[in-house]
Amino acid sequence: MATPRTAAASLKPTSKSYWKGKAKATEDDFDDLNPTITYRHLLSNNLGVRDPLRVIALCDSDAFYAACEQVRLGLDPALPLVVQQWDSLIAVNYPARKYGISRMDKIRDAKKRCPNLVVVHVATYREGEAEPGYWENPDTLTHKVSLDHYRRESMKIIQMFKEGLPTGEVEKASIDEAFIDFTRPVREELLKRYPYLATVPPDAPNGIDSPLPPPPPISWAGLGTIVPVHPPKDPPKEEGRPSSPTGGQKQQEATEPAIESDAVEEDDDLTTWHDVALSIAAELMLRIREDIRTKLGYTTSAGLARNKFLAKLTASYKKPMNQTILRNAAIPNYLKPMPFQKIRFLGGKLGKALAEEYDVSTVGDLLTISLEEIQRKFGEDSIWVYEILRGIDRSEVKEKPAVTKSMLASKNLPQPITKAAQGYHWIRVLAAELALRLNEARDGNPALWPKSIVLHIRQSYDTFKSKQAPFPFTRNVTVDVIASFGDKLWKELVGTGGSVPFKVTNVQLSFSGIGTMEAGQRTIEGFLTSRPSSEGQSTTDSPPTPTKPQSGLKRKRSPELQAAAMSAQSISPSAPLKVINRRDERYSFVCEKCGQRIWLDDADAAGDADTGTVADADAGQEAARAHDDAIREHALAVLRLEHADFHFAQELAAEADENAPKRVIRPLDRPAPTVKKKKKGSGEKGIAKFFSKR
Repeated sequence: MATPRTAAASLKPTSKSYWKGKAKATEDDFDDLNPTITYRHLLSNNLGVRDPLRVIALCDSDAFYAACEQVRLGLDPALPLVVQQWDSLIAVNYPARKYGISRMDKIRDAKKRCPNLVVVHVATYREGEAEPGYWENPDTLTHKVSLDHYRRESMKIIQMFKEGLPTGEVEKASIDEAFIDFTRPVREELLKRYPYLATVPPDAPNGIDSPLPPPPPISWAGLGTIVPVHPPKDPPKEEGRPSSPTGGQKQQEATEPAIESDAVEEDDDLTTWHDVALSIAAELMLRIREDIRTKLGYTTSAGLARNKFLAKLTASYKKPMNQTILRNAAIPNYLKPMPFQKIRFLGGKLGKALAEEYDVSTVGDLLTISLEEIQRKFGEDSIWVYEILRGIDRSEVKEKPAVTKSMLASKNLPQPITKAAQGYHWIRVLAAELALRLNEARDGNPALWPKSIVLHIRQSYDTFKSKQAPFPFTRNVTVDVIASFGDKLWKELVGTGGSVPFKVTNVQLSFSGIGTMEAGQRTIEGFLTSRPSSEGQSTTDSPPTPTKPQSGLKRKRSPELQAAAMSAQSISPSAPLKVINRRDERYSFVCEKCGQRIWLDDADAAGDADTGTVADADAGQEAARAHDDAIREHALAVLRLEHADFHFAQELAAEADENAPKRVIRPLDRPAPTVKKKKKGSGEKGIAKFFSKR
């Protein structure tokens, strides 16, 4: 199958004059904008992306990084403010944009344009600090940028979306954007406001497949900006599609939602039930945005349409602090004049190939090209290009899991590392970020834990090299714990001396395989090791050291039990501990296959003593004893599974050669010991060497 990149480069149309793209697009290109909505559509709950009443919104925080700093410092929102990262700007609020300041400016030029400009440098990590701070004169040679404050504020906004729409779907699109699926909440509100729609009329000609009655009139006042069905002939330049959220383009400060002139009227005969759904979603969106502004202090802008693609386009139609509604009837005239290369994924090489292949520049120009032609030139997968130009997008709004599979801290080094000792500074800086992020994630889910820690390094423009190691569980994750693992990986990657020259330009430290442990993995350790140590070992949260080799009579612990035993070092014994001083059969089981009694390892160790004393327990310890019983049962269940696997492995080995009789190895049958080959140059010398060759 041809790909867009290769097809455009290798194939040219035989007669390019036919594909000039100057033909007139017709309304047939948008033939799904006003489908007949039936009772079945309204009363069904599983139509998904093909639901004709589907409403999607994209909510975008206005100049988010700058707003976070303005709220943190308690500054007046009218003050011009920028967020600085080293010598560049990463955020410019709207009052500062009135002075023509953009993210492309250097801090010196920005201050010349606005003498009273408030400049806040982003927080940074530095060695020796467990958390980032707003240090004076941070240096890129020793500090690392921190976006943790912005991540925390972003999660607060996402949480308010979820609380405001319990039955809706919220998908975090970026740190300052979120898609919201209003379809279900809107359907619930529709049936509440118009209860007569919940029952199919007895005289309905097609039963549940009969169309809904005509919709009621809609009042759009106060709901936001309505994209006009018939826009003016000379719309403002780049209206609705600013090239950059911080560009020099002047934006109106919208204090209250407005309606475009001649966009819609009360008695508009184009009103549909989808318009009613849009109006309800606009009410809900307006309420949530106001809650965010009053409770958190952040202003937002939103776009509402029938799918994610159109909602994303519409959100930037008029900013800041506004919301825009794109009705189905307005989609054709909204898309046709738009330069198609400004649409996401249609810029770059693909957009250039389309423009050169068909001599086109706008969406309307590309509408004249058939699906067969596009697929012939750019492959079958290019059907998404055909559909997106017509406002069709079937991607779902999916809530992302709260538990991310990985966490990464990275630093591009302005001065490369050329000595092994220089890397330990950055290992500690990156470890501080990972420690903070993992501990924050575990505040909401204490069972959260990564399986591995990974160190990546890159030399100049070469590919990354990496080393990883298991990361055992411990309750309190500190910078020292993570840095100790990172230091070991660093030594394995670059060594300790300068025998091999290197030039490291990027260092990354990450956690991988992050998941939620089972409940037993966090409680079994109280049974296994929460007892006074005969060797006086302290229960600290430092990285666990390798355990002593077990004797040949004891079975090796499973990884699950081993991890649990390691993690027990960090469990504080909140309840009084029962010390087992005699062999208690409750901590064992009898295997039905081999008839042997299998013991928990730590129960064996505890049973070595025979003093016969048990720690006294008062009446308030009944719950603790019940908890210990549950822990013991879980440990035995894990041990049974492990022992069953042992027998299963034996059965598999026996099945490998069912007909072969089992061989009993006796001392005389043992294979003769192999004679080790002597190294060259050692052994007999002189004439003895001559005879040994024979």
